[in-house]
Order: sequence, then structure tokens, then C-alpha cells
Amino acid sequence: MFDIGVNLDHSSYLDNLQQFREDYQHEGVQGIICIASNMQEANLLSDLCTPYPDMHYTLGCHPHHASSWDVQDSDKLIQAFAADPKAVAVGEMGLDFNRNYSTPDEQIRAFEAQLIVAEKAQKPVYLHERDAFAELTQRLAQASLPKGGVIHCFTGNKDQLKSYLDLGLSVGITGWLLDERRNQELVEALAYLPLDRLLLETDAPYLLPRNIRPRPKRNHPKFLPYIAQAVAEVKGIALEEVIAQASDNTRQLFFSA
Repeated sequence: MFDIGVNLDHSSYLDNLQQFREDYQHEGVQGIICIASNMQEANLLSDLCTPYPDMHYTLGCHPHHASSWDVQDSDKLIQAFAADPKAVAVGEMGLDFNRNYSTPDEQIRAFEAQLIVAEKAQKPVYLHERDAFAELTQRLAQASLPKGGVIHCFTGNKDQLKSYLDLGLSVGITGWLLDERRNQELVEALAYLPLDRLLLETDAPYLLPRNIRPRPKRNHPKFLPYIAQAVAEVKGIALEEVIAQASDNTRQLFFSA
């Protein structure tokens, strides 16, 4: 299985990257996709991932950093995708109207530019959305997404899920599913998620599954099996089926020509 959402730029991982990899491989995680939030982080991820066949990364600008988006960044992204096959998606991109670290107008400008990058570079989009569902889906509906994409860390309801599915997107499921304090809508929505759109992610070191005992200090890709098991239980299917289908979906979305 693959963890499609890891925030690798964390000291607990970088202090011993080889041990970090061995830990998740021991639990059956074949590979990870590391999430970049800006070009500086993407450059770091490129250096870190290059030696390892099981590590890939995204290239893009998170909505929190949209104020720094420059008109030349589109060309830089397209060139970077062409130069490095380890870069597998455009993002983390999207809209976040919750905290507005960048203004909505700045976010929309960077978002629209990256949609064009995805079309030109023939890469899937790696999407972030918070308190901006209507704006995001409206703009996605007007875009050309030849390689599709994924809504990262989906926590919404069944109607939102259906809208993303209608747009041709895959859906990333995290340890949020195991948080009984706030997972009710996600549990209900999961019944409507076709297996061929399912992707698994930890969002490590965040969103630690709450059923792990003893409770670790932070999340890790090695805990991905807990999420796969929860999906299997909610959907009433075998764990092996979840793992096999999610793995195939990851290969198809990120690693196919």
C-alpha cells in the first residue's frame, strides 16, 4: 500500500531518514508521496526523495503561501516537472478561506495558475480545501484536468463527496476516520465512495489515528494500516481488498504514463 500524504519536512523524520523508511516498509507500506507547500520545500523534497525509489513528492503552492505566488512560478513548475520524474502531482494547491493567511483573491490567482500548470505538465492536481467548497468546485468544473486529481484529507459530507466524484477526482482518507469526536459525516460519506476512487494517507505527522495504543507522540506512515482497516470495517469488506484497490488507484493516478 501507499501513503499519498506525508509532510516529510519534520525533524523526527529527517534525523534518521533511513530508519523512517524501514519503519513504514516493515508495516507493508511500499511507498510515500511527500507534500510540498511551496517551491523551497519542493526543492528540499527533491533532494531527499532522489536516492529512494519508494519516495515521490508534489510540486506546488499551498493556499497559505499564495501571497508569494509570482507570475514566473508557472514556468518554474512546468520546467521542474519536466526535469524530475519524482514530482508526481501539482500541489498542495487549493483554497482555504478558514484562516486566510493569504487573501481569497491571492489564493484564487495561485489556484487558477496551477490548474493551467497541471494541464500543461499533464499531472494530477493535489487539492486542499477548507471552508471554500463552493468556490473550489465551481472553478474545478470550469478547468481541464486531463490527469484528474485527489482531494487531500477529505473530511466532508456525502453531498460534497458526490460533487468531487462528479468532477472525476479521487479521495484521500486519513486518520480523521478514526476520530469518533468528529468523524460522523465522513463515516456516512464513505458508503458512497467507490473503491476505484479511494486513496489512503496519514497526513503524518498530523491526524494520528486515535485508536493506537500506547498512543504515540505523532503520526507516521507506518500507521497507514490502521486507516486501511477502518475503511474496510466501515465498508464491510476485506482489508486485503481495500489495500489492493487503493494501491492500484495510487499507481494509476500518480505513476502511470
